[in-house]
Amino acid sequence: MREKKGNKTRKPKGEPELPQEYVPPPLPLPGDDFAMPVREVVKPDNQLQLSEAELNDEVAKMLTANNPTAPKNVARYNVKERAYKFEPMVEQTIIHYAADGWLLHKSADEAKRQMDMDKMEQEAASKYQSDADRSHDRREEGDEAPDDSRQLRNQFNFSDRAAQTINFPLKDRETFTEPPPTRTIQGSCTQWGIYDEYIKDLERQRTEEQLRSKGGRAKNQERQGPKQQEEGGQRKPDNPMQNPHLGQAAHILDRMANQNMFEEIAMDFKYWEDASDAVRPKEGSLLPLWKFGSDKARRRQVTSLCWNPLYNDMFAVGYGSYDFLKQASGLVNIYSLKNPSHPEFAYSTESGVMCLHFHPEHPNLLAMGCYDGSVMVYDVHLKQSTPIYQSSVRSGKHSDPVWNVFWQVDDAQKALQFVTISSDGCVNIWTLNKSELTHEFLMKLRKEGSGLGKEGGAENKDTATAEEEAAAAGMGGMAGGCCMDFNKGAGQEHIYLVGTEEGSIHKCSKAYSSQYLSSYQAHSLAVYSVKWNCIHHKTFLSASADWLGELWGANQPRKP
Repeated sequence: MREKKGNKTRKPKGEPELPQEYVPPPLPLPGDDFAMPVREVVKPDNQLQLSEAELNDEVAKMLTANNPTAPKNVARYNVKERAYKFEPMVEQTIIHYAADGWLLHKSADEAKRQMDMDKMEQEAASKYQSDADRSHDRREEGDEAPDDSRQLRNQFNFSDRAAQTINFPLKDRETFTEPPPTRTIQGSCTQWGIYDEYIKDLERQRTEEQLRSKGGRAKNQERQGPKQQEEGGQRKPDNPMQNPHLGQAAHILDRMANQNMFEEIAMDFKYWEDASDAVRPKEGSLLPLWKFGSDKARRRQVTSLCWNPLYNDMFAVGYGSYDFLKQASGLVNIYSLKNPSHPEFAYSTESGVMCLHFHPEHPNLLAMGCYDGSVMVYDVHLKQSTPIYQSSVRSGKHSDPVWNVFWQVDDAQKALQFVTISSDGCVNIWTLNKSELTHEFLMKLRKEGSGLGKEGGAENKDTATAEEEAAAAGMGGMAGGCCMDFNKGAGQEHIYLVGTEEGSIHKCSKAYSSQYLSSYQAHSLAVYSVKWNCIHHKTFLSASADWLGELWGANQPRKP
């Protein structure tokens, strides 16, 4: 209950106060300029209706300078780190309105230039006005008026002038040219190749310095020459025997003289027939035609001979010694049928030469094996006495004499390789690298007691027990190799034969380095030579120290 006291109404304690409704003030009278402005509250229809408690809640809002629409994942490529990196700073400025104006700041360069131009115009105008005043005074006095040709002109007062000329007709001219020749070049760069190029560059620089020094000496001699002649000295004439053209001319004359000397022998080589062949049909006779020799080859034994695959009139002869107690230096002479009087090339070696072989595709390369187990490769085109490749104890060599050497064509690696066989029982394959000669073991020859040299060694190895193999290995050892030859048949180039000091012949393959394909009990003494048939590729011929030559079939290892 509310108590009334006078005109005031009193509210009991604890009762909440009700919100009072807004009562607008009375409208002002028309024409009343001193009336208070009327405040009108306009509520939109879609205004959110909130309670008193929600209206009294304080909501804190913070304004930042960040752009909410700015990208945060801008990535750019960092060349230094070679990776994409996110940009840490992104432009946050947003331009809502921009307009170009004509206002310039006084401290700007353009504003200063405009102020200078205005000042110059004012000075020119004041000067013109002063001149005009003076001219007016002079007119009154009777003098001529001043020249006003340098007065300022209106910059917008101009006129265009144009003229029409004759246009010449256009002409198109076309032509066709041949495309420039192109060529594809490819190669590989290795560490040793770079090293060799640096060495060549150093040698080139040294030769240039030597030529410069020689050129300076020659100039000094030319300068001193007239003085010496004046003093009575005479200049020494050049030696004609040292002229390089003289050697070529002498070589041609030597060939012509030999051709005249051995003309009858050449005719006998082409057309000679022995009359005794008709009487003895089953017997033949030999006519010696040429005899090759040199002063250095005297008292030396011919150990090997090899024909050149490209030049049919050229062959190489190796000189050495088969006597172990009488070993001397070796010699290689390259003869030609066109000049039997003396060799075309001669190479000396420290040890006796035991075998030779020309490369079938590169006839200028000559591989040779020596008595001390070393191998060498000479390049005949270079005409130098030192080999281009040579094995040593450091790089690896055989421990016994090398009896055969054969070049091999490697179609897979396209590398120059040759195979050698020695009395130490090793068959090695040598590879000519960029700057060195390397070797690998192709086969290690074993005696028959080791279980590796038996007939059908692969089959016996599968059936034999471990005890039998151990006992056989103790009985046998290394077998000394004496000769070898590779098959010439198509697809059979990896098959080769090996003759040993024990009289056995083994058929091997480059694909298998641990066993023989088959073995032949051929001779009772050492096998000195074995050759495949060039026509029938399944037959071969062997020769031994037991004075026997036998013809074998590759598929019949038991008897010839």
